[in-house]
Amino acid sequence: MLIDMHCDTISELQYRGDEENLVHNTLCVNLERMRQAEIWIQYFACFVNVGKYERELQSGQGTTGAAWEMAWQEALHLIKRLWREESDRIQIIGSCSEAEEIGSQKIAAFPTVEEGGVLNGRVERLEELYQKGVRLLTLTWNYENCIGYPNSRSVKFMRQGLKPFGFEVVERMNELGMIIDVSHLSDGGFWDCIQKSKVPIVASHSNTRALCDHPRNLSDEMLRALAEKGGVAGLNFYPAFLKEKGRVTTADIARHAKYMIETAGEDVVAIGTDFDGFEIGIKKGYISHPGETELVWESCKKAGITERQLDKIRWQNAWRVMKDILYL
Repeated sequence: MLIDMHCDTISELQYRGDEENLVHNTLCVNLERMRQAEIWIQYFACFVNVGKYERELQSGQGTTGAAWEMAWQEALHLIKRLWREESDRIQIIGSCSEAEEIGSQKIAAFPTVEEGGVLNGRVERLEELYQKGVRLLTLTWNYENCIGYPNSRSVKFMRQGLKPFGFEVVERMNELGMIIDVSHLSDGGFWDCIQKSKVPIVASHSNTRALCDHPRNLSDEMLRALAEKGGVAGLNFYPAFLKEKGRVTTADIARHAKYMIETAGEDVVAIGTDFDGFEIGIKKGYISHPGETELVWESCKKAGITERQLDKIRWQNAWRVMKDILYL
């Protein structure tokens, strides 16, 4: 059984119109491959890149309100696109009880939005997203937004925390029962979320910075704080977040998992593959779709990770967080 906390498949499908869907597509993730991976719950990110709208508007003034409004409409379109995928094989869920009712009969699809800037300073949009089934919001992507700042290689920029509206968003998400996702967020924003949130937070698709010094990854101190908060970090399969140089294999994923366990405990590690958020290609020793995740588990066992710890990584840790935060 597996809970994958992040894939970008729905956002990629939008570029293919109605010609491709979750049953038939040329991407990494489809229903058959999810079934092969024994996925119970798949988080589907409705990701929007406001930069493309800014380029269309040609304002030259950064991320303007008009661009964010266009991004908001795209997010709503993507959510609707995911709902159209419901069938006798996959069902949208918004609570733990709904996931339990499905059991192994269907794949449970969990809608998320990746880019909190689509709120555009309007906290009431959180409730609108909630009503449409969204239960997780990734606060930032790669742009500064109304909530805060993205991760960066600039130390000064990374120290920037949440904006006043960002604190309001965290509080409202706690009230609604929505999961706060700090992947892509600046270090300063991470620490603000740790302090402000009354419930666990997650880094849905982030690895460890000690093994791959990329700002998208988490420091040892951040991993420990995340664990103490009761949250999780989803192992990201993107090669650039696993190793700075050289060929990446599934052993590198296991290496990050092992390090996270040794640094912050076995309750902090989850899975957030990021499938369809990056190009994989054909790489010997690596995986190209969810149906091959057994190779990851084999590498984890070779690294000394026990079967009990693997169950926590595959689904139990993410499920614990869901039960801590989601209502019903």
